[in-house]
Amino acid sequence: MAITTEKRAPQADSIALKVPGGMAGYAAPAVFDRVYIWEWPVRLYHWVTVVSMLMLIATGLIIGRPPAFMTTGDASASQWFGNVRFVHFAAGYVFCFALVIRIYWMFMGNHYSRWYNFYPLTPTWARRQFRGILQVLKVDILQVQKEPVQVRGHNAMAALTYGVVFLASIFQIATGFGLYAPMSDAWLPQLFAWVVPAMGGDANVRIWHHLLTWFFIVFSLIHIYLSVFHEVVEAEGEISSMVSGTKYFHRH
Repeated sequence: MAITTEKRAPQADSIALKVPGGMAGYAAPAVFDRVYIWEWPVRLYHWVTVVSMLMLIATGLIIGRPPAFMTTGDASASQWFGNVRFVHFAAGYVFCFALVIRIYWMFMGNHYSRWYNFYPLTPTWARRQFRGILQVLKVDILQVQKEPVQVRGHNAMAALTYGVVFLASIFQIATGFGLYAPMSDAWLPQLFAWVVPAMGGDANVRIWHHLLTWFFIVFSLIHIYLSVFHEVVEAEGEISSMVSGTKYFHRH
């Protein structure tokens, strides 16, 4: 396999791949455009959120339904639950500040990370996204269309989903710090001290906070499946782009 690279644009390279086969031992070159899509703040947010979300889900499920242990030892040896709560609160801070950086980058980043990809506020943008969602459904879900939907950033379905995830993250942060506020004098939890009274008490807030945890679990499973699906079917570097920032697109 031979690879040749020719500079084409500040953010795009032309890559010609010669695949074995054909009369002379090689087929005609397949040309790909290498495009820099995900800037480092977007990639940093992604992986920081992955780690913090895993910690939040694991500790949150324990806090929501703690196992009962009977011990004859000293009470000081049974502080594991306090440690679980500490990890949960610490991961909550990380999750919160990572989201703040991502929201900032919605206004300062490149075209692919901008807010209008997730929230189409004009009729024209909304119609374009609706058409894109129908096309993605035909390929990814119904599989009645075999030709992949080639977009350089998020496809319409992914953009809509991430828009919902960002809103769900804000709600989860508000309810989480709202529950934490009575136990902390720190300024960040106190910003959300109004949440519990506004939602009718601790019990209601805990129920919604727990339900949103399962939303993130289901989202994560679907996200992993679709990432692998697009990596295999489209071969555009879907997964590796969250490390390198670049994707590859076949030039027709």
